[in-house]
Amino acid sequence: MNWRGWYTLLYKELLRFYKVALQTIGAPIITALLYLLVFSHVLASNVQALPGVTYGHFLIPGLMMMSLIQNAFANSSSSIIQSKVTGNLIFILMTPLSSAEFLLAFVVASIVRGFLVAAGIYVMALFFMKLPLVHPLVALLFAVLAGGALGSLGVIAGIWADKFDQMAGFQNFIIMPLSFLSGVFYSIHSLPPVWAKVSHFNPFFYMIDGFRYGFFGVSDVAPWTSLVAALLFLALTTAVALGMVVRGYKLRS
Repeated sequence: MNWRGWYTLLYKELLRFYKVALQTIGAPIITALLYLLVFSHVLASNVQALPGVTYGHFLIPGLMMMSLIQNAFANSSSSIIQSKVTGNLIFILMTPLSSAEFLLAFVVASIVRGFLVAAGIYVMALFFMKLPLVHPLVALLFAVLAGGALGSLGVIAGIWADKFDQMAGFQNFIIMPLSFLSGVFYSIHSLPPVWAKVSHFNPFFYMIDGFRYGFFGVSDVAPWTSLVAALLFLALTTAVALGMVVRGYKLRS
């Protein structure tokens, strides 16, 4: 393990979003709080939450995880596509880093950014209501799994895309719909049976449901089911991303 080289690349990726923290950290927190203020008042009497959980409390972990997912993806994907378009990615590829070290630096930076956004939402939400945290380690585990999976998926998208509009399409037509339709604003038990079954094919649903279990100790599906689904999705995205980096797919051409 080339620790110094890996840390240097990781530091570069962390510094990249830290330099524009108002945009990369502050803006997603404000957006999530606006969702909380609007939806907690509009849908509170119309949406079924978990047993013993008010809708306002139910909404906060979902918004935290949705923001984590979107920002973890955005961090790695935007970094790679910008480096490809500007032509400086070749300088990173020339460094004495293995493919696994290259991927790990981008994924860890994505986890950190996603976690900072989620933590910021949690802290700000405490000004509005007291939020329980029954199983903090479970919530942390699902946050890391989701950040890692979406960081890897961002690497995949960044390598696949040749221009910014392709990346925007990936974000708008895949990441955004899957994150919004993953039980952030509702329990799947409030859906018609057909759509409830469809939700079980959305990997983001298991990440959010498992994360919510860490807060309340109750969830739509068994937490072990969510854990297995999250681990499988992480393994899949990591394997695909690593395979693309090893082959140099659209990286060395």
